[in-house]
Amino acid sequence: MNPRERQEQWEIEMLASWAAKAAHSRGRENPEPLDPVRTTFQRDRDRIIHCKAFRRLKHKTQVFIDPEEDHFRTRLTHTLEVAQIARTIARALRLNEDLTEAVALAHDLGHSPFGHAGEEALDAAYRRFVPDAGFRHDVQSVRVVEVLEVHGEGPGLNLTWEVRDGIAHHSKGMADLDDATTPRANTLEGQVVRIADRIAYVNHDIDDAIRAGMILEAEIPAGATARVGRSHSERIAAMVVDVVENSDGRPIVAMSSEVAAATDALKRFLYERVYRVERDCSADLAKAKRLIGDLFAFYMENPHEMTELYSSSHDDVRTRARAVCDYIAGMTDRYAVSRFERHFLPRGMRLNAN
Repeated sequence: MNPRERQEQWEIEMLASWAAKAAHSRGRENPEPLDPVRTTFQRDRDRIIHCKAFRRLKHKTQVFIDPEEDHFRTRLTHTLEVAQIARTIARALRLNEDLTEAVALAHDLGHSPFGHAGEEALDAAYRRFVPDAGFRHDVQSVRVVEVLEVHGEGPGLNLTWEVRDGIAHHSKGMADLDDATTPRANTLEGQVVRIADRIAYVNHDIDDAIRAGMILEAEIPAGATARVGRSHSERIAAMVVDVVENSDGRPIVAMSSEVAAATDALKRFLYERVYRVERDCSADLAKAKRLIGDLFAFYMENPHEMTELYSSSHDDVRTRARAVCDYIAGMTDRYAVSRFERHFLPRGMRLNAN
């Protein structure tokens, strides 16, 4: 029995009966020989960590654009915090940690530059050319792993069905945690990532908003803090423990109604005091949104200015707009700025003249 087979046998014997098992995976679209050491979910995790889209997350905005502040979260540090929280929950519930981690690490691979403001701008720019299209980062994350990244000879990373399903169903938008209209992942591991994403961003965005001077700690809703704690670590611990206690021994992943209500109250507070204010009033983010719109229009007129992967002939508007959307969505904040300088500023006025 090789190491992979031992791990697969351990999962069958030790994980909860409702946990996903690597040996029982629905597999990949393109079958591959099994690895002697790693399970299929471990291989997916490794492919995600080594792909270019994952590396670019370190230079993509989470909420706050401030290149001089080292401690604001980036899209990469957000991803790592989600993975840590998700693995803690998965281990406590005897779910598959490798699948959970793979989904967590890939869930935001398709996010645009400049955070949610960039996502809104890219969606609007795309719709100007293809009104029935649009951009959503969760859909784009699936597109990244299925089409845009390359592993071996074909397009995409050829990940297992379970990982792709978890990526596709991680996002809740503004919906509350108990909202029944939001589709959920088919595995409990994917559902763990969904709730870990909310726990992570609610808490680290409060932390960053306090650091940015947008809110005061005393302004955090008292009803929520009375239930989950006032400090960053207290809130995360309370939410994680509640998920585990409310789900342990059951084929579900959910918070208690009381803690879910407190978490949703914090989410609404952020939308009212941080996200909407930041998007509507911040000069930097308003400029970033205009930058994305201008780049989109430019590449629609000049597709040859995109890199070779995206710039091949696109005769119809729909196909060209899809390529432009993919190209801009993959940019880091600083690469988007450098492309704007290159295309719209005279050479002598650019910070980077390349």
